[in-house]
Amino acid sequence: MIPKFDYHAPTTIDEAVELLNTLEDARVFAGGTDLFVLMRDRLVRPKNLIDLKQISELQQISFDERNGLRIGAAVTFAEILRSEVVKDRFRVLWDAASVLADPVLRNRATIGGNICNASPAADSAPALLVLDAVVEVAGERPREIPIGEFFTGVKRTALKPGEFVRAVRIPTPPPGSKGRYYKWGRTRGEDLAIVGVAIQVNGEKDVRVALSSVYKTPIRIGAVEKIFKEGGPVEEKIKRAVEAVRSNISPITDVRGSKEYRVHMAGVLTERGLRELLEVK
Repeated sequence: MIPKFDYHAPTTIDEAVELLNTLEDARVFAGGTDLFVLMRDRLVRPKNLIDLKQISELQQISFDERNGLRIGAAVTFAEILRSEVVKDRFRVLWDAASVLADPVLRNRATIGGNICNASPAADSAPALLVLDAVVEVAGERPREIPIGEFFTGVKRTALKPGEFVRAVRIPTPPPGSKGRYYKWGRTRGEDLAIVGVAIQVNGEKDVRVALSSVYKTPIRIGAVEKIFKEGGPVEEKIKRAVEAVRSNISPITDVRGSKEYRVHMAGVLTERGLRELLEVK
């Protein structure tokens, strides 16, 4: 059983913002897959819950070449997987959605909730990092936060009291771009990642790598991008990129894997992905 609470179902952004800023001890939710577990375990006991699922804007996916992809905060991962434009043009995010938890959870879990939970192991976060996503924030003063500034620590984000995520916006990758997400876990997809590696290749000189489960936040490795902007053989760049990944992460040891194992697998997955996307055997 979860603690008692008062339930609110606004139908507009403005109504939700007002409720969040006037109700005592209020929390917003969309899928609730993280929040209700915390409530069940008595780790949080909000007096008021604000359900964002009734706000139609938050449940929409839209795309055009000029403005890119926009995913409402209440869009589920199952809906992301049904989007042909995500699969065809933003494949790294589609990959991440396909291995997040299980099909039952993907029908409920939302992209807004996944990033707001701010788990270092979040599958969507590395994909959003390499895609240069921007988080649209609703509040009394709406604003935008680059995804690289959104995660501030374990279970911590740059959101201020009275704010919630409205949407995630992603610029259109250039023609010929390729991306993939590589997840290593104890079981296929359903477990939290021991290591997750997102790679986006927008050309031989624009190669991006971000990881989950290897730092206090999901992390994008800027050193890799510098390596690929330089001259030299691709084979040598891949080797240097693997070492850059291993030297720029700081994983922990837990029940799913040791620090040393995570460092090793981060390198393995990075090399595997770079070779595949750069077509180097």
